[in-house]
Amino acid sequence: MEIEVVELEPTALKTPPPADFGFGNKFSNRMFSQKYSPEQGWHDAKIGPYEDFSLPPSTAVFHYAQEIFEGTKAYRRADGNINLFRPWENMKRFNNSARRMSMAVVDEEEHLNAIIKLIELDHDWVPDAAGASLYIRPTMIATDAALGVHASSSYLHFVIVGPVGAYFKGGFNPVPVYISDTYRRAVRGGVGDAKTGGNYAASLYVGEQAKQKGYSQVLWLDAIEGRYVEEVGAMNICFVYEGRKIVTPPLTGSILPGITRKSVIELGRDLGYEVCEEPVDVQQMLADVQSGQITVVFGCGTAAVIAPVGQFGFKDEAYVINDNQPGPVSKHLYDELTGIQYGRLPDRFNWTHTIHVN
Repeated sequence: MEIEVVELEPTALKTPPPADFGFGNKFSNRMFSQKYSPEQGWHDAKIGPYEDFSLPPSTAVFHYAQEIFEGTKAYRRADGNINLFRPWENMKRFNNSARRMSMAVVDEEEHLNAIIKLIELDHDWVPDAAGASLYIRPTMIATDAALGVHASSSYLHFVIVGPVGAYFKGGFNPVPVYISDTYRRAVRGGVGDAKTGGNYAASLYVGEQAKQKGYSQVLWLDAIEGRYVEEVGAMNICFVYEGRKIVTPPLTGSILPGITRKSVIELGRDLGYEVCEEPVDVQQMLADVQSGQITVVFGCGTAAVIAPVGQFGFKDEAYVINDNQPGPVSKHLYDELTGIQYGRLPDRFNWTHTIHVN
């Protein structure tokens, strides 16, 4: 793929913020984009200024929600270079989502190379502050300008990046999670295992209700029986039994196959934990929290990495986990994962790709 690099006027360049990164509301000077049509395939690949799109009101994505996205990060190493964490997995999942949404797939190697080139050009936007990183958001949208319930024939693929701090304001402090007993996010056979915006739109109503009750996230149950734990809105979920056994729900088709989840399973086993993918009955799980058999609960995802859960809310009852403390297992996994991501620990799994900018 030939990528045109548009030169930007020095006067148009923004300066990266030195601190107070927030999450998802600051973006670098440049973005990558390319277009797809049946006649030309993928074409017009370029890295140019971060700027607005102009799309007709009839554009398919606005009416039929045919779109996908990814989320990954770049991490500043102590030597000044930059690590990507398992980016090949994100490229693969992007195409898996595209297939499920009847969209054109991209060349995974070229997709990754475009991201690397974008970061090389805007490398000064990768923070060196503790716990901060550069969030990378590849996206694809349907661009046919016509109404009608069918797959689009044209697409726009773009990548934007921006510095971020901790996903949760409290950092590594435990978050309270509300378990929805009425509403469901996804169903087996649906699009729950695709990273598409409709899944997140389906979560907003209950998410706002949970916030009003004082909870940060929603834990979803399966849509068939309303009995089995699936995932939290922004991350997969793990339960630690008696300090040694880590259990996470299996991928049933309605759960996003998280790359951090996959890493926790592989890393946990390497560190000597027993790690299992097993169905988790919500009533039994809450009973195990109350009895102390479950000693730690944590979410895992790109945005938060590892997020301890300190309390569940279910049917107006509160279930406190480990006295609302993070627990040693979640801290152990967090330290190991972030150590690999930032290059503080040896990458014995070959999970990282280093971009040399010095």
